[in-house]
Amino acid sequence: MIKVTNLNKSYGNLEVIKDITTTIEKGEVITIIGPSGTGKSTFLRCLNLLENPTSGEIEFEGKILTDKRTNINEVRRKMGMVFQNFNLFANMSVLDNLCVGQTKLLRIPRAEAEKNARELLQTVGLSEKADAYPDELSGGQRQRVAIARCLSMRPDIMLFDEPTSALDPTMVGEVTTVIKRLAQNGMTMAIVTHEMEFAKNVSTRIIYMDEGGIYEEGSPQIIFNSPKREKTRAFINRVKSFRYETDSKDFDFIELTNNLLNFCNANALSKANLNKAGLLSEELTVNLIPKEDLRSINFGFPDNQESFELSVTYGGEKRDVMQVEDFSVDIIKGIADSIIYKCESDTNELYFKWAQ
Repeated sequence: MIKVTNLNKSYGNLEVIKDITTTIEKGEVITIIGPSGTGKSTFLRCLNLLENPTSGEIEFEGKILTDKRTNINEVRRKMGMVFQNFNLFANMSVLDNLCVGQTKLLRIPRAEAEKNARELLQTVGLSEKADAYPDELSGGQRQRVAIARCLSMRPDIMLFDEPTSALDPTMVGEVTTVIKRLAQNGMTMAIVTHEMEFAKNVSTRIIYMDEGGIYEEGSPQIIFNSPKREKTRAFINRVKSFRYETDSKDFDFIELTNNLLNFCNANALSKANLNKAGLLSEELTVNLIPKEDLRSINFGFPDNQESFELSVTYGGEKRDVMQVEDFSVDIIKGIADSIIYKCESDTNELYFKWAQ
């Protein structure tokens, strides 16, 4: 469907995209991962010329997009784009957002456009929001409307530029679920994402980008379980431990939870182990250890992810908070396979371990 040959993009002396050559076949779901600032979004935006390449060639369904004679607006109607920040028309209802492109560009009668729109809203689980306005919706709902609007143009391929990055962590799942459903129905997609578990589950092929180029590509099994190149291995395995430190009485549990969630997503950890780590940290820091005594929380795992470890350090007098009679202690003991308490000088440390 798409053939990219020797693609380059520069801003002045800054090379953002360097000599990319690849293809996207019909029915493929390509996820593009890699460190921030490596050109992932720029590459995606080049595919429909939202960014004009400095050099190279992009062919879409037999048409050379970089040829000035190509009607790029006509091509873009077949290449749906979903952005980070929704880009809905704020002055239009959800239904009108889905109808405007159909009536203005596809020349579909309004009645038929409305019928299509309502079917698509049902597909993304928002039938009841047809008459609502974007500012009346949550972030996850707005992104699902954006996906439905994109689908209303009947694209041959959909491009997603970090579709969950602007969302509250609690809303990520509702958007990724819709995208997974599209993948199951055979929609061709290219997705830039930092959600590693999502990339692992939805992709037919993963492209790992580094320093502006495609450093390695392969199936999810290869990229996540046995990457062949050094930088890919370093990226997948780079952060095997998470550390949160505080020296303030104004300990921010929400910040801790968000950072822990981002760490788990970046390392493709299962929801079950995220829940266990989150529940452990919550019971310890909210219910058992006074905020003014808390010093650090550490969470980590080995490469094979067969076991998980969490430790917490706190000051104050020597005391093992796991020895008190408390419902939180019972919850923690139900999660951890082993618990070790140590005290050195003025520092208490509790160490928890559980199997996959």
